[in-house]
Amino acid sequence: MATPTARPFLKWAGGKAQLLDAFTLRVPEELNEGTLSVFVEPFVGGGAVYFHFNSIFRFRECHLFDINEELVLAYSVVKNDVSGLIDYLSGLSDEFLSKDDAGRKEYYYAMRDTFNREREGIDFGQYGEGWVERAAQLIFLNKTCFNGLYRVNSRGGFNVPFGRYTNPGILHESVLRADSVVLRNTTVHLGDFTLSESCIAEDTFVYFDPPYRPLNRTSSFTQYSKNRFSDEEQRRLAAFYARCDARGARLMLSNSDPKNIDQDDGFFDDLYAGYHIDRVPARRAINCDGTKRGEIREIIVTNYAPHGPSGR
Repeated sequence: MATPTARPFLKWAGGKAQLLDAFTLRVPEELNEGTLSVFVEPFVGGGAVYFHFNSIFRFRECHLFDINEELVLAYSVVKNDVSGLIDYLSGLSDEFLSKDDAGRKEYYYAMRDTFNREREGIDFGQYGEGWVERAAQLIFLNKTCFNGLYRVNSRGGFNVPFGRYTNPGILHESVLRADSVVLRNTTVHLGDFTLSESCIAEDTFVYFDPPYRPLNRTSSFTQYSKNRFSDEEQRRLAAFYARCDARGARLMLSNSDPKNIDQDDGFFDDLYAGYHIDRVPARRAINCDGTKRGEIREIIVTNYAPHGPSGR
């Protein structure tokens, strides 16, 4: 069993740290019994659920997938060369923190320009030279940008403005080292969620955390990559969920609850009819308006009857 101190090394929109207790209460009984030896997460994102579950359960192997190239690169570096990453990030942190406010802002935008300019020279399909530096730059930008967002334009360029923090925590060495330990039994894959199907069988527990369906036209924030996740993509995911169910795997999926806005909106109730749907309280993690970070409900869909609190 890996150390339980592992946690996300990046800030990430839609992170699930606040729902870990709700998820843990609803894991399948076979997971506690030890008969589910493989964990698969087709949309890893910040990895809060992965780091939590892979710290407390005995998985033989884990498989993480994401379509975001930068994210997959960063996970790979944390797994394969955490010491090199820490050394490089330490240098960035020391240089940035030694500057005054104006100097920090200038440093941030210079780093963002470098990050975007050098993107074309990175082979995201083959681990190699430049990956450690790239991962360190991503973490630096993530920790010093506005609200910890990751957002790109249509060309894939990172475009989040500078965040004014008095003392940003850029390097968390203990977290990176703990995460590297947890990642030892894990393979990180770049690609669409459907590529995970070959890793899924009867001995598998799958957690799905897709880009959430926006509750209204102004709440959409799905630009983790150049690709948007539309309602048609949600339907494609539901069809894939059914295929994984047919493989005999145990499945858990989370998403926004449209009924927060419209009680008659049964989009997910219809999409996952026949499965178990729980509604749980959550708080908005990222919103530029602090007054709009109130409590809402999210849904948890499982293909088994959870033993925790349930309320369809």
